[in-house]
Amino acid sequence: MSHDVIKTFTGNIEPGDHPYLQGPWAPLHEEVNADDLIVLEGAVPDDIDGVYLRNTQNPLHQALSRYHPFDGDGMIHMAAFRDGKVQYRNRYIETKGLQAEIESGERLWAGLMEAPSLSKRPGWGAHGAMKDASSTDVVVHAGKALTTYFQCGEGYRLDPLTLAQAGVPDWSPEDGISAHTKVDEQTGELLFFNYSKKPPYMHYGVVDRNDRLVHYTPIPLPGPRLPHDMAYTQNYAILNDFPLYWDPEALKQDKHVVRFFKDKPSRFAVIPRRGGVDDIMWFEAEPTFVLHFLNAYEDGDEIVLDGYFQEDPMPTNYEGALPGYERMMSYLDQFKMGTKLHRWRFDLKTGKTTEQRLDDRIMEFGMFNQKYAGRRYRYAYSALQVPGWFIFNGYLKTDLHTGESWEIRLPEGQFASEAPFAPRINAKDEDDGYLVTFIINETTGKSEVALIDCKRFSDGPICRVQLPHQMASGTHSCWANGVDFRDGGILARAAMGG
Repeated sequence: MSHDVIKTFTGNIEPGDHPYLQGPWAPLHEEVNADDLIVLEGAVPDDIDGVYLRNTQNPLHQALSRYHPFDGDGMIHMAAFRDGKVQYRNRYIETKGLQAEIESGERLWAGLMEAPSLSKRPGWGAHGAMKDASSTDVVVHAGKALTTYFQCGEGYRLDPLTLAQAGVPDWSPEDGISAHTKVDEQTGELLFFNYSKKPPYMHYGVVDRNDRLVHYTPIPLPGPRLPHDMAYTQNYAILNDFPLYWDPEALKQDKHVVRFFKDKPSRFAVIPRRGGVDDIMWFEAEPTFVLHFLNAYEDGDEIVLDGYFQEDPMPTNYEGALPGYERMMSYLDQFKMGTKLHRWRFDLKTGKTTEQRLDDRIMEFGMFNQKYAGRRYRYAYSALQVPGWFIFNGYLKTDLHTGESWEIRLPEGQFASEAPFAPRINAKDEDDGYLVTFIINETTGKSEVALIDCKRFSDGPICRVQLPHQMASGTHSCWANGVDFRDGGILARAAMGG
């Protein structure tokens, strides 16, 4: 295998005994191009065409006091599949914050577990005074990759193949763009939301296939909230107001103390995709917090929404954790929070909500065939976490029509990524394609990109390809079909103004 080291960054990270600065979370500080990759197992199929992008956290400078893994600087990893071959690239996301810290040689902004007053410069995000690391999510829209930050930031665009930086979108609103923007493959639209500590506390927007902001409306809330995801159907967008948010009294003292108000209901805002404040329909449900939704669709007069219900959104402190990190370790453990696949039904005629538990096993970070986004679908693919750690070592395929499921686990010392579904060229069925994942292999000190044939799910990876280094773990990823951003596809036409 040959590869070119494009750049190596020098920082001042001292991992010490921090659990999320070592092992599969050890930061990577080099950028490479690799076109001649070694196939370790199987063969790269020639019926897959597109790019797999994953966002990861790679802090360059030491935290001001306490580091949280979500504070790390964003780095995109790209694996491009075409004609039975794979290419790999990785690049830091050149955010304004990262560039300023490289220039100063030190950390300038407080992180998630640090007091905003520690920040040395004005910052970004709903929390206030934080750095927009753009390290949470990534999608491909209008011919460009768009990376976003969970506390809201400006968003950054890159070429999905070369990872060349293309700056922030012209349409980025004052309150920023939250992670978990949604791209509708059928229309080319990007749906997004943001949130802040000032009224109306949330907004929802639509960017068309030509990368133009065409709709932006308030979603008024009773106070500052912490929404993390949204969903959509063919005709509606679904936002939320969960009873897990900053304590209002502590917030008056500029202290960001998260509390779960278990006596308050969960609330869901259903709004037409181009609707305004007067069009919002609010639905109440059992109190919980949902980090991630799967999909939503319309079923007659009802909207069906699938996601991961947390049975304990405010778990007890993690025993045996590094002092000062007990709460962080708990909030990163799906087993402590009890994340289970769940379904909500909202009756648009009566205003009533019904709920159903779909599976009692612990799972999260679900994916599905994006051709069925906003539409009735059958198959879901959930990531399985290592107990006690924010890291995955397996996947579960669920048939939502029959309840049947199939599970696979990686060998000891190997850790997976969030794995999007990549449809096979000329696919005939909803599950006719692959899960694509990066694997951190601590036994070799390298990473791999692997494919799981969803028609033969229980067989596990059918192809594993060696990468030149060990990447750090991270959060979200996406798949973009080659036909959509090459050769006049919908995303490519949008990038050219078509």
